[in-house]
Amino acid sequence: GTPMNVTHTSVSSATFFRQIREFIDSKQWTAAQKALESLLQSEPQNVPLRIELAAVILQQGRMRAATSQLLQAVPMLPNDAPTIIHLAWHLSINGEIQGARACLAHLQRAPDPPAEVLSEQAHLHWMLGEISAARTSMDRAVALGVTTSSEYYLNAMLHQFTGRIAEAESVLLACLQRWPRHGDSAVILANLRKQTLESNHLELFRGSLAGMATDSITIRDRFARAEFESAIFKVHDDLGHQEEAWAALERSNVLMREINPYDRAGESALTEALIHGADVLAPVTATQVPRFDGPIPIFIVGMPRSGTTLLDHMLSGHSDVVSAGEILDFQRQFHWVTDVAPGGTEGMLAAISRCEEVDFAELGARYLKQTQWRAQGHKYYIDKLPINVRMVPFIRRALPQARILHLTRDPMDVCWSNLKVMFGMASSYCYDQHALAHYYGEYVRLTNHWRTILPSVMLDVSYTSLVTDPATTLHQVLLHCGLEMEESCLHPERNVAPVATPSSVQVREAIHSHTLGQWRRYTAQLSPLQQALAGYGVSVD
Repeated sequence: GTPMNVTHTSVSSATFFRQIREFIDSKQWTAAQKALESLLQSEPQNVPLRIELAAVILQQGRMRAATSQLLQAVPMLPNDAPTIIHLAWHLSINGEIQGARACLAHLQRAPDPPAEVLSEQAHLHWMLGEISAARTSMDRAVALGVTTSSEYYLNAMLHQFTGRIAEAESVLLACLQRWPRHGDSAVILANLRKQTLESNHLELFRGSLAGMATDSITIRDRFARAEFESAIFKVHDDLGHQEEAWAALERSNVLMREINPYDRAGESALTEALIHGADVLAPVTATQVPRFDGPIPIFIVGMPRSGTTLLDHMLSGHSDVVSAGEILDFQRQFHWVTDVAPGGTEGMLAAISRCEEVDFAELGARYLKQTQWRAQGHKYYIDKLPINVRMVPFIRRALPQARILHLTRDPMDVCWSNLKVMFGMASSYCYDQHALAHYYGEYVRLTNHWRTILPSVMLDVSYTSLVTDPATTLHQVLLHCGLEMEESCLHPERNVAPVATPSSVQVREAIHSHTLGQWRRYTAQLSPLQQALAGYGVSVD
């Protein structure tokens, strides 16, 4: 409908807010924006209004203007914990990590905060990749008493990330006792350690599943069922019960395909756009290369489950290197410089379509401003986000001094590892063998093209070589990064740094090659995957 002409003076505040709410609910973004702007003229210090305005502007796809509103709110923070937390979340989603850190610093000045504020602090620290600080806040929250399933879950994850497996297990069991349908906890619990005949959680998972309605059509209920089936798969797989394991994995994946279908056309369009975007970038001249001072990022990229966490943990054992973990900063800054709101495949396609207009020196500078603090006095810091494999030419252009390491792994091994893991709603490709083969085929197309147009920019690191001949492989990696060999890199099990990925348990072990060829236990069941990969020209043995 036609937006009403609203002036703040003519109506009472309550009516006015109700009108704004109606505009937002009916997606009348321009009208909502105008109304919020007129309200802010009379209340410029109102931080919740600014957050609301930023969200409305972002809905219209304008990332820069939205971000500007959020940044204006930082110096006027009220002493109100929920508002500070709300602003910090919005800032971090928009890639303004320094702004989010300023909010967190303000929040920490609160005297005697209650448990819920401490657990929110822990959540923010975790989101910023500050795992040890998150653990400290969470310990204080737990001492005062935590009451929600999400607090229990965060507490358990922080134990896991810091290598306290027994503590993580007991918190997850307590969580499932109070909230028997908490699927996230079941997935983590199953994956904390190898399940054995003497000690496993099969009955617990089956009991929870039995208590859930099979006919519920809500996404939340079906997702929880899929998570419990995934946990049951993990127990059976560990016990060597291949038939029962496969049946549970199939039940989980059927549910996931229904609630999170794979967008094959979108994925192919993205590959085309990335290749085209990289090709149209004018060759960079020596005078245009943006130089920078301070710590240098090392990007570790590749398929998920290709060994990126292991390489990250080995490399961060070096005295000159620290891991920043899986940070989203490069893509977020790419969205800012293209002024396109992040939003799945469509958002990415829109951003790439503008890459010819990008000031890459600005992109690099913005990335460094938001990330260099993570180096904590080291010369190098690792940005380990596998999906950045898509961004290699843009990273090269914005940050020519950055090092790029690309993990490669046997196609069947890496695809099997993706198929059997519960990635939640993040990765729709990994719940179906044909979708997985297509996604892998697109990834191969992309990386082959990067090697052609940017020879020697990214170093291919073979996972097989990394685990069977770690000394030689790591020597090549360090050479590529301009680093000297250090013995500590060959002992990831001695690296006490927190690891916040699904592989955090495995990388605390000494280097081994147990995961090579694991898919062969399911050769018969995985024949559709093998055939589909071959159809995309991927050689599988």
